[in-house]
Amino acid sequence: MELFGINGGEFIILAVLAVVILGPEKLPEYAKKLANLVKELRRMANGAKEQLREEVGDEVADIDWRKLDPRQYDPRRIIKEALIDEFDDAVSAAKGSPAVQAAPVRTAIATQKQQPLANNEPAPFDTEAT
Repeated sequence: MELFGINGGEFIILAVLAVVILGPEKLPEYAKKLANLVKELRRMANGAKEQLREEVGDEVADIDWRKLDPRQYDPRRIIKEALIDEFDDAVSAAKGSPAVQAAPVRTAIATQKQQPLANNEPAPFDTEAT
């Protein structure tokens, strides 16, 4: 079990250091202060949660907070999924027409490779895009 990124071995080392640095006579006093600090932080967090619930309503309890975690945001994946969805929609719309075959088009798009620019060749510029 990790608490604040500290595993069991590190916690024991910190406890031994606390006993050595503070001494056995001051250690209970500081342990009590630490316990009061933790209780106060929990009380403040619970108060903030209750205040949020009162102001926003009970629908806050139904929110999946993990989906809103910015660490899970990968713009490349989101763009890729959006482009594939649009492509699949276009393919489904075109399937009604017998002249269009979806699989060869998708394969052709997936296998396209960009050619590197020759020496001193300017990069392409789209005046309508700016």
